[in-house]
Amino acid sequence: QVQLVESGGGLVQPGGSLRLSCAADGIIFRLYTMGWYRQAPEKQRELVASITSGGSTNYADSVKGRFTISRDNVKRTVYLQMNSLKPEDTAVYYCNFASNLRDLYWGQGTQVTVSS
Repeated sequence: QVQLVESGGGLVQPGGSLRLSCAADGIIFRLYTMGWYRQAPEKQRELVASITSGGSTNYADSVKGRFTISRDNVKRTVYLQMNSLKPEDTAVYYCNFASNLRDLYWGQGTQVTVSS
């Protein structure tokens, strides 16, 4: 069974930083491109960052230069370092496969709220 558990969210002021973590189980983690998604109220879920098994990264234009995705294949964990946070970054953030394999499982996500 696939299990992806997100953590690290919270309330931060604009300009602040958070690091999200995603612990993976039930997969051979090192083989898959992983991504961070987010969904804000009244908006569709969007992919904000992805990282391949080899470490190549891609980012949505809205977060480029501010967010950094990374992975530790030994710890079976993917991270999202979020800097210079803006109120529009407020959303529930989810970790999942960056492919149609994401339809197999969605976890609880972790809430990120950026507000003064």
